[in-house]
This record gives sequence, C-alpha cells and structure tokens, in this order.
Amino acid sequence: MTDIAAKPTGRELIADYVKTLDSSPGVYRMLGSKGEVLYVGKARNLKARVSNYARGHGHTGRIARMIRETHSMMFLTTRTETEALLLEQNLIKQLKPRYNVLLRDDKSFPNILVAKSHPFPQIKKHRGAKSEKGDYYGPFAGAGAVNRTLNQLQRVFLLRNCTDAVFESRTRPCLLYQIKRCSAPCVGRISEPDYNALVQDAELFLKGRSTKIQADLAAEMADAAEAMEYERAAALRDRIKALTAVQSVQAINPRHISEADIVALHMDAGQACVQVFFIRGNQSWGNRDFYPRLGGVESPDEVMQAFLMQFYDNKVPPRMVLLSHGVEDMDLMAEALSEKAGRKVVLGVPQRGEKAELVENALRNARESLARRMSEGAAQMKLLEALAEAFDLPSVPQRIEIYDNSHIMGTNAVGGMVVTGPEGWIKSQYRKFNIKGTEITPGDDFGMMKEVLTRRFARLLKEDPDRQGDAWPDLLLIDGGAGQVSAVHEIMADLGVEDIPMIGVAKGQDRDHGKEEFHRFGGRPFALRMNDPVLYFVQRMRDEAHRWAIGTHRAKRAKAVSASPLDEVPGVGASRKRALLAHFGSAKAVSRAGVTDLTAVDGISEALAQKIYDHFRGE
Repeated sequence: MTDIAAKPTGRELIADYVKTLDSSPGVYRMLGSKGEVLYVGKARNLKARVSNYARGHGHTGRIARMIRETHSMMFLTTRTETEALLLEQNLIKQLKPRYNVLLRDDKSFPNILVAKSHPFPQIKKHRGAKSEKGDYYGPFAGAGAVNRTLNQLQRVFLLRNCTDAVFESRTRPCLLYQIKRCSAPCVGRISEPDYNALVQDAELFLKGRSTKIQADLAAEMADAAEAMEYERAAALRDRIKALTAVQSVQAINPRHISEADIVALHMDAGQACVQVFFIRGNQSWGNRDFYPRLGGVESPDEVMQAFLMQFYDNKVPPRMVLLSHGVEDMDLMAEALSEKAGRKVVLGVPQRGEKAELVENALRNARESLARRMSEGAAQMKLLEALAEAFDLPSVPQRIEIYDNSHIMGTNAVGGMVVTGPEGWIKSQYRKFNIKGTEITPGDDFGMMKEVLTRRFARLLKEDPDRQGDAWPDLLLIDGGAGQVSAVHEIMADLGVEDIPMIGVAKGQDRDHGKEEFHRFGGRPFALRMNDPVLYFVQRMRDEAHRWAIGTHRAKRAKAVSASPLDEVPGVGASRKRALLAHFGSAKAVSRAGVTDLTAVDGISEALAQKIYDHFRGE
C-alpha cells in the first residue's frame, strides 16, 4: 500500500510557491483551509516579499499564526508598484481578510451643493454620487458641520434652500425671508443678476475668501449710504455683522493652510483610533474618528498606510495630507493618491510650525477618543455578559440585531433593524426594509416581520452560508410577545437558521415602561427586577429600534406626500417636470393633455410627448 503524501501547508507551501515567482510587482492572497482569504498584501518584488514568509524565524505571533493557517496562495502581477498598492486596497475592501487592517465605518461624507440647474441656484446638503449639475464643496465631517455652514451661508448671503417645486409654487415670501435668511427670489424680491452675485460671494466664502467679501460689502454699504439708499445700506450692514460673527467663530482656523486633511493615529492595548480633520478654504469643516479593525497588526505605519488607501478609495484626496505617523514608502503613497486625485498630492509628517500644531491637536483628540471608547467598551461588555447570564444564552453575544415595524393603518409600512455589540451601536449596519409583499394584509405585523426576516437571512445565507463573517447575529431581539416569538421561530425554522437565540420584549399588563415581559420560544414569560441594568439595556435597544423604524416610516410618508405622478414618467426629470407644471398648472392637467399640447412645452419632443400621453393612459 502506497502512502499518499499530504499536501504541504504553511511555510513549506509558501516555499514551493516562491520557486515559481519572479521579481514582478503585484498582489498576493493567502488562503485558509476553506478557501477563505486570510490576508492580502502587495509587493514591489513578489519573489522577495513572499520568500520572507518561508523563513522559519523572525515573525511576530500574528504573522506566524497566519503562515500556519495558509493552505494556498493566489498571485496577480501588475505593471507598477503603485498599481499593486491600489489593487491591494481594492481587494482588502472587497474581501475583508481576517489579518488585514480594515476600515469598518466608511460611509460617504456630506458636501454642500450649489445646484445650478435652475436660474436661481439652490444651496443644499448633498451626500452620494455627484451627478447633479452644480458646484460641490466638501467633504464635511458630518451633517452637523454641513448644517452649521449652511446656516452661516443663509444668514450672510440670503440664498434659497427650498426645492424647485416649492420655489415654483410660492406666491408670497416664506418665513425665511421674514427672518432675513433668504432674499425671496421665488416672488421677485431680488433680480436674477443680483441673486447670482450673492451666489458668487457664497462660493468665494466656501473657498476661504471671506476677507475680500467683507471689504466689498463695506464699500458697497458706503456707496449706498452716500446715495441715501438707507434701507439697502442697513441690509448690507446686517450682512457684514453676520459675516463678522462667522469669522469670530472661525478664529481657530489655520491661517496658512487652505486645503488639507489632518490624519492622526493613536494605538493602545490592541486597538486604534484615527482622527481626520478636514481643512478647506482655510476653514475647519469638522472632524471624524475611525476605529479600524487591526487583525493583530502592531505597526503604526502599516495601520496608517492601510487606513489612507481604504479611506481615499471612494474620496478625492485634498492637495495636502498631514500625518502623525509616516508610512513605509511615503513617495509611493503620495504617487498613488496623486494618481487618484488627478493632480499632485503632498504627503508629510510635519515637525514644527502650524502644521505640526494641527497634527498634535488631532493626535490629542485621537488619544482621548480611544480612551473614552475603551472605557465605554468595558462597560458595554459587562452589560453583554450580564445579558447572557439573565437570558441563559450559550455565549456572550458579539452582535445583537433588534427588529421593529412601523406603519399607519398599514400604509407606508417599513421594517427596521438596528445592531449593537461590544463597541456599542453599529450604525453602519442599520438596515431599512420597505415592505413589498402584495399579499400582506394592511397592519399585519406578523406578515411584515416574516418578510423582513426572510429577506435579511436569505441574503445572509447566500452571501455567507458557512457563517465565516461577522454579519451573523448571536441574538435576535423582537418587539412583541409570545405570538410574535412563535411566528419568528417558524420563519427561522423555514430558513434553516433556528439555532440563533431570540427574545421577545413585550410591555407588561399595565403597559408601563419598566414592567416588560420577556418571551422565549417554548418557555414561560419572565421579568427582570425594576432596577436591573440589563432591563435598562434591553429597553434602550428596543427604543433605538423603534426610533429607527419610525424615522424610516416618516421619511417614506413625507416622500409619498410630496410625490407627483410625473415622477413615474420615464424621461421626465426635474427640469422637464418644472416646464410641464409651469405650462399646464398641475400634474392632473398634464395627464389630460394631448400629444400636440404636450409638444408645445419647451424641452418636450414629439417622442417624449407620446410617451407621456401613453403613460397616463396605461398603454
């Protein structure tokens, strides 16, 4: 009997691969026993880089463990090391390997949009793809920073923020005009050239030219006073005062840096916090903190490099990026960011002066944020441990999903899912579900919950059937009693995932907050002591799910109220809809119009007129 040699793994396997590699730049993937990606790396020289893993000494505990778990490898060669760096980060973001640094909270940042599809441009907050015509200013750290800046712009430049539909329907000025936050172009209180001059000033302000604007306003006020146009002079005086107030608030802004991101990293006890401050137009547009998953990485330069490439994967880098820690190859990183931006990006670790002070400030914020997070995480972990004990769970849950529905008499029905874990609320994992089932009776909470859970777990089973990722919950929390829990158990059994524990939270007989009853499938209902921290914890989770579901429902209802039948007509966008409404007066009149009448509207071709005509007649 001949023994079949076992396939080599770990260091021996890697040594075999080294024999077939050349010195090209590229990207390599280390795979586990089930084909899962353990690590993605890039190399200037694949043969030299991978051969390091074949050595039997000199590795950290993390690297040694990763080598032992490697059962196969994959390689992709590139033309340059820059291409390898960009490809590496794309693969990391897509595959989420266990041993790589991962940026978990990577939501898009809001911008300010000066929309120019209308003769009187609108100024508003924008998030997402930059597909609308106009000028974009950003990014801002969050909605709060955008809202503060928009408020300043309205006070100083009196620009409209209403939608085009509201603008067209106004017959008298709105409240914003009364409180001197808008110049009321909707009813002709300002001419188009004068309004566009205000828009130009607002854009200069966003570019950091506020001093020039103030000087121009002062000169204009003096001319108005000399011409005895006292009402206009008073209005200009008020704008100057508002601009002065804005500048006094912005006294902490950098004087010599017009455009930069300040990126500071602090690591402690196997965790990391990265603070990013946004400087645009010599103004601070806020800051955000990030907590990347380290995967056992201990080197600050490796964490910083991975963060930068993942952070700028879907964002345009500014002209300058100031760092608290250098990366392995600063020139290569600067080249990669410059290639992405389409212009030169300067990357540096300042040692003195204003730049160094900005980095030190960001580093202090990173240090304090991580300390708070670690303190809160310790308290959160104690709550999760107490929750596992109170509900007799098999282990301490790392991911809890809480579900709730919201509707009014069955209309605009939505489902909501919120997620929490050892680090608190995981808001990037929150989900909204528009109830689509046509067979669900209006107000049928069981039917809505069935649709939500079926969609949620059918997708999980498709994307991660072996439960290798961290998207599978350890506990489901359902807003409801025994009937709801039984219905959910039946749904989960049909999906083949009935091993996930679930708890139903129902108000007690008096419907009082604090007298909740808890239900488990096949068990008797029970309650917790009134002062039990676990009870408060569960209440917070249930209330957060309720808040999320209600907010989603309100947004859907508001959208339905403002919807127009013209929104459903293919080929009719905002400008054509505005032209149709201006010509016919209402959507109902448009629906009754003939093809000839429709073609009389500017921008409506004969083919589109026929399409509109057919749409309203169901043809």
